[in-house]
Amino acid sequence: MSVPTVQEQQAVQRRTVLVLSAGQVLGGIAFGATVSLGALLAADISGDDALSGLATASVTLGAALCAIPLARYASRVGRRRALTLGNLFALIGIGIVILGAALRLFPLLLVGIILIGAGNAGNLQSRFAATDLARPKHRGRDLSIVVWATTIGGVSGPLLLGPGEIVGQAIGMPPQTGSYLFSLVAQTAAFLLYVIALRPDPLLLAQRVLASSSAHTQAAARQDHPGTARYAMFAIAGAHIVMVSVMAMTPIHLSHLAQATHSGHATSTEITTLVGITIAAHVAGMYALSPVFGILADRWGRLRVVLLGQVLLAASLTFAFFANDQAGGVMAALILLGLGWSASTVAGAALLTEATTPELRTRRQGRSDSLMSFCGAGGAVLAGVVMANFQYSGLAVVAAVVVIAIAVASPLGRLRMA
Repeated sequence: MSVPTVQEQQAVQRRTVLVLSAGQVLGGIAFGATVSLGALLAADISGDDALSGLATASVTLGAALCAIPLARYASRVGRRRALTLGNLFALIGIGIVILGAALRLFPLLLVGIILIGAGNAGNLQSRFAATDLARPKHRGRDLSIVVWATTIGGVSGPLLLGPGEIVGQAIGMPPQTGSYLFSLVAQTAAFLLYVIALRPDPLLLAQRVLASSSAHTQAAARQDHPGTARYAMFAIAGAHIVMVSVMAMTPIHLSHLAQATHSGHATSTEITTLVGITIAAHVAGMYALSPVFGILADRWGRLRVVLLGQVLLAASLTFAFFANDQAGGVMAALILLGLGWSASTVAGAALLTEATTPELRTRRQGRSDSLMSFCGAGGAVLAGVVMANFQYSGLAVVAAVVVIAIAVASPLGRLRMA
């Protein structure tokens, strides 16, 4: 099979970014709904607010468990099959979540959320798929465009809670699960999109291009910087644990805040609407400006944008500490939290890709996603304990320690090209 010309490769890259972006729109709906509803469902079915963090822990655990296997699978058979497998996990998970809520079985609910998290491992892999054929000077931009596309699905998921609840009640679904109907349709569409449109496979084509390139080009591409790669993985995981731990407890904190505002008489609709709007704003912060951070990472350098992310995270935690008794203050904290996460992960992912040889790239990308998700799962569980003992403001203080550590270790992230 002949190797395509540079112009043909660029055409395939543009098509790949478009397909991956559309898939992220669809896949983000289930993730957004799970982030918003998971904690509320877990608290309701278990009867214990302290266990609500297990929902977010489960979705991140599912992503952690599947990140490395999906990455290895992609390296053997291509991105297309790996992404469709992730979609299948999510589809099964959505069905199990609905069943678990209907039977009010807490363990079954968590199993379903874990499988949705496994599907999210595929969504995470999409951003790396956008770099397979990208030119080095556009890696940050192409990666961030795919991340940005998640904004539409991720914001739609929480905003569909109200309409989903109406639809769910009309057809007799368990309370707070109606929006998963929209997730089911979206995941099915994403599956079909990848099967039909993600051709040729970007990773397999990139491997062919590298194999046919000149010795000089191969030598330049194979410069490896393990120390920089390790720092990039640490920065990505650290930003994720900060984001997940605060986000996981926000629905419960807002529920308590709504009850206090309404003298203990806030309705389920009022609570879910407040949570949905706040999480939607947070998800918008996570993804809406990712192209800006991607372009800045290409122009300013990856490390500087990682540090910008820490500044934004610190600002978020300041709001969470001082203004957590106001819904507007919590929303500001969540928006800044999303922005800080976006800057850190977009620039960190570009730095990881740039610091790693093609042979090791998918393996390290899988490890990074796995580490990020395991840290997020642990952070979600610990967040429940911290909040139960030290409230929302105490959680902000603990999260700040991680932000400081990423900033202090930043000299390790300098990329020195030979």
